[in-house]
Amino acid sequence: MVLADKKFSLTTNRSPDLSDLTNKRDEDEFNFGNSREWRSFYSNVKQLIDRLIGLPSHLHQLATEQAKQYMLQRIEPDGTLLGYFSSTFLLIFALLSLGYSKTHPIIINAVNGLKEMKTVINGHVHMQYTTSDVWNTSLLGYALQEAGVPSSDSMIKKANHYLLNRQHMKYGDWAVQNPSGVPGGWGFADMNTIHPDVDDTTASLRSIARMVKKVPVYRQSWDRGLVWLLTMQNDEGAWPAFEKNTDSKLLSFLPIEKAEYILTDPSSADLTGRTLEYLGNFTNLKNNQPSVKSAIQWLYKDQEDNGSWYGRWGICYIYGTWAAVTGLRAVDVLPTHSSIKRAVTWLESIQNSDGGWGESCNSDRKHKYVPLKASTLTHSAWAVDALISVSDKPSNSINKGVDFLLTNLDRDDWTTTYPKGQGMAGDFYIHYHSYRYIFPLLALAHYKKKYIEKS
Repeated sequence: MVLADKKFSLTTNRSPDLSDLTNKRDEDEFNFGNSREWRSFYSNVKQLIDRLIGLPSHLHQLATEQAKQYMLQRIEPDGTLLGYFSSTFLLIFALLSLGYSKTHPIIINAVNGLKEMKTVINGHVHMQYTTSDVWNTSLLGYALQEAGVPSSDSMIKKANHYLLNRQHMKYGDWAVQNPSGVPGGWGFADMNTIHPDVDDTTASLRSIARMVKKVPVYRQSWDRGLVWLLTMQNDEGAWPAFEKNTDSKLLSFLPIEKAEYILTDPSSADLTGRTLEYLGNFTNLKNNQPSVKSAIQWLYKDQEDNGSWYGRWGICYIYGTWAAVTGLRAVDVLPTHSSIKRAVTWLESIQNSDGGWGESCNSDRKHKYVPLKASTLTHSAWAVDALISVSDKPSNSINKGVDFLLTNLDRDDWTTTYPKGQGMAGDFYIHYHSYRYIFPLLALAHYKKKYIEKS
């Protein structure tokens, strides 16, 4: 908004000609079509913007100053704006447009923060959108402990100590919609102090779970995290990622591409299921507790007609179905419940002939399951783990899935680097390098515990 207001630009002798991007009429840019409602809405929005631009100069200056302070107050210790490359990139140019020197300490620190996101993969330099240290550490730590590595192991102790030091103690924007909440969550990135999310919080709590009864400081951390998590539940019963009760349908009418991803944080089956899995397996909260009961009812309503669930932060229906099924089972929803039976039928119906599962990124864009026509380790692990959670003995589908995992653990081809995470349907996907190890390890560990150690 600052850059648009200032009409700020920088060019060099290597700058490309992008004039063709601004030749279209505004209405075409927003794809309003020819409906009277869209034209009327666009006209109202444009008039409102024109009025804002025409504000008295002192109000305009005050608004600009508030926008600047908003950014400056959210700079992380590493110099980035909330830990993300895109927001930091825009911060730098916004401050330059406001007269900051290129040598200003804030600019220098922000540039250095961007440089820290550099990583080298197979000899090629990549810029990460953000770092994922907390997410990776919590998932890896929990998976290793589930597979039998004791919490007293030096590696696990160091990982959990890291997580302990990354728990949030400051209020962030989440507090606007959750004024009764007290800081205690975890964020995604290494340098993330005010932007926690539900998924990283439950992941971190799983990893430190075995330390809670042994070390008092972990009990304190656990209690803070659990309380924050419960206050983040949406009024409708499910959980969002970053901010509660923000899924306003009105925002979807704003003429902003991907507004449903940028401006809202709706409840999702994957986050709700994973939260239930944590609550059911690691706390005393079961299906007789009000917050759990409302989450269960929300998942029932959110299930697709074919028995699957859509996963907002992974690819996609396999991910959502895994999270929902394992969550429901953790809070004692019986395998005979129609919702779970339908999910099992769907998972078994999409199993590939090689015993694995695979899903295309096109699923999120088309809003329906699209097969990848190849099996991946991660998708197969999610499906197998879901089926294990509902079956007292290994079914044929489970055994075929486990055989696929065991046969392909060392696989190294395009299916191992195919994105398993999403940030924005059709535009932004994530390749988590550790998923191919974490989730097969979890599925195999659960298979061993349930069918081999108990036999």
